Amino acid sequence: MPARVDRESRRRDVAEAVWRVLENSGFAGLSMRSVAAEMGATTGLVTHWFGTKEELLDHALQLLHERTDASLGEHVSLRDRLVAVLPTTDEGRELSRIWVGFWGLALVDGGLSAREAARYERWRDWLRPHLPSETAVDLVTSSVHGLVVQTLFDPERFPVPRLEELLDALLGAVLVRHPTVRSTPGPGRV
Repeated sequence: MPARVDRESRRRDVAEAVWRVLENSGFAGLSMRSVAAEMGATTGLVTHWFGTKEELLDHALQLLHERTDASLGEHVSLRDRLVAVLPTTDEGRELSRIWVGFWGLALVDGGLSAREAARYERWRDWLRPHLPSETAVDLVTSSVHGLVVQTLFDPERFPVPRLEELLDALLGAVLVRHPTVRSTPGPGRV
């Protein structure tokens, strides 16, 4: 009798191979064949668990969301959570490279783009109670992710102490109420 295979465990193994392919080759290098090669398996094994590249990608992204949320979940203060978003650890750099690669794909795929926009809205929802205005929320969101991208391109310029210094300067600037900074209500906000 053949051994039973834990379906979710096998699908997770495949998803982790997708992440490694994305990290090493970007979305341009993602295919059922490249994932199978990364696993040291046949393409048939990958297609047994995922019928299409889109199914494979959706599952990998779901697990990536879970992995990212788990890495952020323990950080409850604003500063700690924002530091956790920055690529300050090996895992943070890996997750950041995968997310940045995903953004390119999401820009040309309407469904992925909508899901990414919803993810950003959940992120802004988390930030709102910690920041004085919608402008501050948008500044922090765009600045922190800008630091992520810049660090991936130029890690020598942005070592961890520099990232923390820049984050502290950003928070200092947005947490001080300026007469020129106005709160812009978002949908459903007063």
